[in-house]
Amino acid sequence: MDRYPAPEIKDLPEDIQARILEVQDKAGFVPNVFLGLARRPAEWRAFFAYHDALMLKEEGSLTKGDREMIVTATSAANNCLYCVVAHGAILRIYEKKPLVADQVAVNYRKADITPRQRAMLDFAMKVCLRSHEVDDADFEALHPFGFTDEDIWDIAAITAFFGMSNRLASFSNMQPNREFYLMGRVPKQR
Repeated sequence: MDRYPAPEIKDLPEDIQARILEVQDKAGFVPNVFLGLARRPAEWRAFFAYHDALMLKEEGSLTKGDREMIVTATSAANNCLYCVVAHGAILRIYEKKPLVADQVAVNYRKADITPRQRAMLDFAMKVCLRSHEVDDADFEALHPFGFTDEDIWDIAAITAFFGMSNRLASFSNMQPNREFYLMGRVPKQR
């Protein structure tokens, strides 16, 4: 991030240090978003609390891959390089499809995804681009695919949350870590 220098991990509050080091141990690197937002600890905590509530949720019919697919498609619509690359990498891993993130980011309507996922993304894109037009017909279109009203809330909330995240990443010039570009494309080196 050129506009706002990231703090040193050693200078951060202990709870934030612990979470960043946990992510580093798991991923092998520290995603730039963790340090980029850590310059404001209270906001960092709020951001990741809501992120985790949406993205790590176990209830409902949305899979982890579905959630990352929503982020990738809507982040592309918002022209957020960081989120497309970072969440596209996670999407490739969860879906076990090395091409899916690029397809979803460029044109999800032609992507190798299920009709259920396409309906989900149709709704997410409407929330992303024209939320003021959402009506009962949009809910009715999702119910035949097994989405409950709570699942629909999750689709909308993920879309809205990452709309904010996209804007923070873009205005601050947050760049994707180089590691994200290859994740899920080639077998992991052991």
